[in-house]
Amino acid sequence: NLRVVSVCVLFIIVFADQNIAQNKTGTTIGQFLKIEPSSRVVALGNAGASLSGEISNIFYNPASLGRLQGADIQFTFNKWLADISYNYMAAGINVEGVGTFALVGTLLNSGEMKVRTVESPLGTGELFKVSNLALGLGYGLMLTDRVSVGMQINYINESIWHSSLSAFGINLGVQYQVVEGGLTLGASVSNFGARSAYDGRDLYLNYDFDPDKYGDNNKLPAELRTDHFNLPTLFRAGVSYWFDFGSDYKLLVAADAVHPNDNDQYINLGSELNLLKMFSIRAGYRNLLMPESEGGLVLGGGVQTKYNETSSVRFDYAYADYGRLAETHRVTLSIGFK
Repeated sequence: NLRVVSVCVLFIIVFADQNIAQNKTGTTIGQFLKIEPSSRVVALGNAGASLSGEISNIFYNPASLGRLQGADIQFTFNKWLADISYNYMAAGINVEGVGTFALVGTLLNSGEMKVRTVESPLGTGELFKVSNLALGLGYGLMLTDRVSVGMQINYINESIWHSSLSAFGINLGVQYQVVEGGLTLGASVSNFGARSAYDGRDLYLNYDFDPDKYGDNNKLPAELRTDHFNLPTLFRAGVSYWFDFGSDYKLLVAADAVHPNDNDQYINLGSELNLLKMFSIRAGYRNLLMPESEGGLVLGGGVQTKYNETSSVRFDYAYADYGRLAETHRVTLSIGFK
């Protein structure tokens, strides 16, 4: 088992190292891909690389799919910063003897805003919006009774008024359960893909090659060429442990070390107290050790109701304070079938 895990982790590190090198703040596209969708894991400080058991963990590590039993569906509704709308859906189903398949969708919409120019700072009368879309297909399986691996392929589209870009990214992960129901290790790389650039009619213009010369064509058709940028690649390595205080009380502690390609590395910490297999109280801390971070303390909770022995419904909530950027509230609805 340790040999399998070592090979998988080494592969992920080498794979991620091609895009991850140093702090390059503001140099990546697809920033919406870094918005965490799971209310549960957000309230755990986003320490999710080693967590499994529900579809929400695929965002942090696709290897969590290998341990998903039955089927699980999740919907997240998030009023993001500046009243931006963020919605997320993930569904996974386990096929016995084959593995677990997943479908993931993310949609971000800024709402309509006024088009402003230097000549018309109060608005031209036109409106524009920013919309981002990501669609993903995931697959995970158990290599052994303790080792799971997974991958997710994503199509990404960003649109600003009449300009847009498209890209493809891949997520890879591995998890190793050292002690059943206890210690688990995980590692993953997210959003690894080719560079991409914006294109569209907003970049077309009429160009005067020589403004000081009269009589020539001062409206030559031209196009602004934009640079190509990387996706926001992240490498995560995490550990989690369940403390069992009896059949009705359990405590989870989790920690992740995160190394992005567009910022400084940081640590996420979280804990969850599970009561009566129904109620959960959570607290965490995000972006620890990151200079000038707007992250910090997060709080949340959840309730799970079983309809019968094979189905359940879970509601989770997370509150996150972003300092000068105000706070966000996430609500997640999950439906599970065993």
